[in-house]
Amino acid sequence: MKPKVVTICGSMKFKNEMQQIARAIEMEKGFAVIQCVYGTYDKIPKEKEFEILDKLHRAKIDISDAIYVVNIGGYIGDSTRSEIEYAKKHGKEVIFHEDNN
Repeated sequence: MKPKVVTICGSMKFKNEMQQIARAIEMEKGFAVIQCVYGTYDKIPKEKEFEILDKLHRAKIDISDAIYVVNIGGYIGDSTRSEIEYAKKHGKEVIFHEDNN
């Protein structure tokens, strides 16, 4: 059986948690995870960099079966909300880490 491919979505304030969650859902659920965390963020991306990262993140969603939303404490920021809407519009499953939505 082909593993479900999921793209992790969530606020970069949860970058450490997203890395841990990605590993856990690979091991526990057998998901093939596409991460959006690149080590540490020491600086806020410039507008042009943000536009590039946003476009590439949507491409990751396009090739995924689902997105996995890291919504710790129920927090979902504007960018993540936009990614959820994009995923829904393109027929992708949306899985929430915390079931409080």
